[in-house]
This record gives sequence, C-alpha cells and structure tokens, in this order.
Amino acid sequence: MGKPYSQACENNKGPILDVLKVRLGGSRRLLEIGSGTGQHAVYFAALLPHLHWQTSDRLENHAGINAWIDDFPAANLHRPICFTVGLDKWPDGGFDTVFTANTTHIMQVPEAKLMMQMVAENLTDNGVFCQYGPFNIDGQYTSDSNQAFDQHLLSQGFGGIRDIAELQSWVAGSGLTLMQRIQMPANNQLLVWQKLI
Repeated sequence: MGKPYSQACENNKGPILDVLKVRLGGSRRLLEIGSGTGQHAVYFAALLPHLHWQTSDRLENHAGINAWIDDFPAANLHRPICFTVGLDKWPDGGFDTVFTANTTHIMQVPEAKLMMQMVAENLTDNGVFCQYGPFNIDGQYTSDSNQAFDQHLLSQGFGGIRDIAELQSWVAGSGLTLMQRIQMPANNQLLVWQKLI
C-alpha cells in the first residue's frame, strides 16, 4: 500500500512555505493540527530546520503520516501524536507556533471555535498561528468555486467555510490577533495570527 497523497498539498506547499520562511524565522516549536497525509510536514520541516515540527492527527491517520516520515526523515520532524479538537487536551510542548491547513472548514462549528480558543489559550506569548484554507470575508464568498465547495461541504455534513470576522469574534479579548491575510492559490488564504501580550 502506497503513502496517502493529496494533490492540493503538492500545489500549495510552495506558496505556503514562502510565508512560513518569513513569519517563522524566530519560532522554535510548532504544533501542526491535522497533519493529514503528512506531506506538508515532511516538506516544511526539511526546509525549516530551526523549527521542531510536531505532527498530530486522529490515530487512523498516523500510519500514513509515519510512512511519509519514514521516507523523508528529518531530525526536527516528530512522529504524530493523537490530537482531535473536542476530544483531546492540548498537547504538552510549550509551542510557540501552530500551523493548520484545510481543517477549519472540515470541523463542525463548535470544534472550529474550540480550536481557535485553544490556540489562543495555549500559544506562548508572541507566538504565531498560521491558518490556511478557504475563508469568507465580510459575509461574502471570495469566489463562485468556494461557494460551490461550501455547499458540497455542508451536504456532506461538514461545518463549512467560516468567515474571518467570525474567527476573530471567537478569540476577542484573548490577545490572539489577526496580523496578516495573504491571498493564496485556488481561492485560499493564509491567516497569520499572533498572541500579543
């Protein structure tokens, strides 16, 4: 059986890396929420050697992530831990950075809200949260394809695309502040948050 593979990961890893290189130069310990296939982790960890990259996901995805790590090991890349928002407590590790890609719209709304609040509560002071995926702006879809994708997500029982203002409202007063919104390929965005003190 081959490794799990996501074409979307291959398509977006370069543009995401360009941002991570700029924003995470001073970071040391990163938690990836929802490592999925593991493709992002092996790619980013190899090119960000200063950063300890901790993968995490549901147990059923660990074999695939480990298969990628077996083929592309790195001293700073750590095998997955079990972490599901809404089921598990925040992992130990004193993480000064969190990264997640294409998870927020898959989660149910209460889980997406809880993820934002857990990041706000547990990220170290001045820590950075990079959140990639499709997001709405001021109640509007950014493309017709995103609207169609959202309707598909909802029909499949997923939580759907969230509005950036909604995300901000969930962490109001916590110090987690949206610092940058970067347009990415395929009508996605990379939101860069920071835990201001």
